[in-house]
Amino acid sequence: MIKVGTYNELKIVKEVDFGLYLDGGQNFGEVLLPKRYVTDEMNIGDSITVFLYFDSEDRLIATTQKAKAIAGEFTSLKVIDTNRAGAFLDWGLPKDLLVPFNQQKVAMKTGFGYVVYVYQDDISERLLASSKLDRFLDKVPAEYKVGEKVDLLIADRTDIGFKAIINHKHWGVIFENDVFGDLGIGKKCKGYIRRIREDGKIDLSLTQTGYAKMDGLSDRILLTLRQHDGFLPLSDKSSPDQIAKILKMSKGNFKKAIGQLYKNGDIVIADNGITITNK
Repeated sequence: MIKVGTYNELKIVKEVDFGLYLDGGQNFGEVLLPKRYVTDEMNIGDSITVFLYFDSEDRLIATTQKAKAIAGEFTSLKVIDTNRAGAFLDWGLPKDLLVPFNQQKVAMKTGFGYVVYVYQDDISERLLASSKLDRFLDKVPAEYKVGEKVDLLIADRTDIGFKAIINHKHWGVIFENDVFGDLGIGKKCKGYIRRIREDGKIDLSLTQTGYAKMDGLSDRILLTLRQHDGFLPLSDKSSPDQIAKILKMSKGNFKKAIGQLYKNGDIVIADNGITITNK
């Protein structure tokens, strides 16, 4: 089924001076792919992948450009203009994406980035965005397993850590003591389900849990050691920032991992750093 605001594979049915017409089916009829997107490799009868959206005159248009977001997903986009209609976001297409005033959690300002949800309005059928994220999340029951790897979008900062959107569906929390390195609003990263509480709230981790986690961190340390001639100027006296900068892990995890490596005979620990053994 053809969907607006995302990518579709459509067949070329007609060539005109100003582009190609694609078969949009019974619901959409012929959809124009403007000439500036047409290449010599495109021929009548071919099926091509295009993004469908409405132009400035609310006509359905196809493009081969890559949008920075698609309908039904959360992402972070920058405001490039504001007027009486609302705020306009750069999403990589000729027509900017509108966030109406009534869909802004806080008043948006030009030049700033915001986490938004992209959707097609039921009444106007226009593609819009909203920073009122709660109305689009937690609509389906969570069926994650502890330790499961998931996609995260960092969406908010709280007193206890960061709120993240899990797989475009649910809220989760990364606690402050589990955060290392740069974790800004709008960042996309991988994470793991740490715990699902009785009230349905989800705790997250940026690293694997249990033995798999420690094995992964140990492997990262050994790989980094080999890339630095077998020595790293890091110890349990190093600052959390220094450890995060070099190894992308928290100081607590670093201390546990080097303890395991030392016990296995893989490294030697000294006051000025750690050295890989010949093992």
